[in-house]
Amino acid sequence: MNKAPLTPEEVQEAANQFFPLFDIVLRNMPEGSKTEDTLKVMETVCGLAHKMRAEREEESLPFGFNKKKDDGTAD
Repeated sequence: MNKAPLTPEEVQEAANQFFPLFDIVLRNMPEGSKTEDTLKVMETVCGLAHKMRAEREEESLPFGFNKKKDDGTAD
């Protein structure tokens, strides 16, 4: 892993991805929730989102005789 200090551009790119997700969770938190609480809930919500994504991708995979060859045509 590269241990060089992060550049401002790298931090900005990460912040651009992180804060919209954080704001979604924060809006759903009870009034008066602390940032620490929001981060804990965000970890759980993102874990659920990853699980849901995997399930959707699994459902869309072909099975049985519907499998396709590498060139995209059916067997």
